[in-house]
Amino acid sequence: MQGGRRSFLKMAGGTALAAGALPGMTSCAQQAVAHGTGKRLAMVVDLQVCSQHGDCTECAKACHLAHNVPSFPKGEGALEPNVKYDEIKWIWKEDFEHAFPTEENHYLPARVTARQLPVLCNHCDNPPCVRVCPTKATFKRESDGIVMMDWHRCIGCRYCVVACPYGSRSFNWWNPRPYIAKINPQFPTRMKGVVEKCTFCEERIARNQKPACVEACPHGAMVFGDLNQEGSDVRMRLTSGFSIRRKPELGTQPEVYYLV
Repeated sequence: MQGGRRSFLKMAGGTALAAGALPGMTSCAQQAVAHGTGKRLAMVVDLQVCSQHGDCTECAKACHLAHNVPSFPKGEGALEPNVKYDEIKWIWKEDFEHAFPTEENHYLPARVTARQLPVLCNHCDNPPCVRVCPTKATFKRESDGIVMMDWHRCIGCRYCVVACPYGSRSFNWWNPRPYIAKINPQFPTRMKGVVEKCTFCEERIARNQKPACVEACPHGAMVFGDLNQEGSDVRMRLTSGFSIRRKPELGTQPEVYYLV
């Protein structure tokens, strides 16, 4: 059995490398979404507003509560104190210089660059994580461009973790269920050995609700909607000011925009 699994992983690895070497190989439906003929869901974070409330973490709290994100113990109570990969996060705060290490505009206002900002999965139009996944556990929805995960198909190879240039994926080194403070019965818990990440709250979108982080933001700094819909909130925000995206030079086409 071990030999069979090892052989499968070797074969999957070769497939992943081959897929990664051919970034242009996408379906017609995927190309349609990427080129603007279908629904294109995106998020806009207004850093001018967010930076005024630098200590606020309501977006992360709401997201993690809604999606049963575990909180593993740190310090003396850590499961393995020497392991640094025991944090599961869907949305979190990051220093500007770490979130935008390649930003070439050196004269952005200090009120933006001197504070932390929320980061999450960018739901890229050209997602490298999708190309390298050997089991298609990570896939891009043709209907709206959301980069999804099927946790039942994830084999824990972590190719997607390596491929993601934004650090947006977390791996469950331990069983997460005992470390969920309050389980939300409306959303599935994960298991040891799988990767997880933000899904743009696809379960809430199906009910015509906003993502949990957007709804929870008390300052209106986060906006979500369809970029291809004229007059949508995200379109209006993006046309009202200057925005940047994380590592755009990589060609991933992130769908999370930051107004500065």
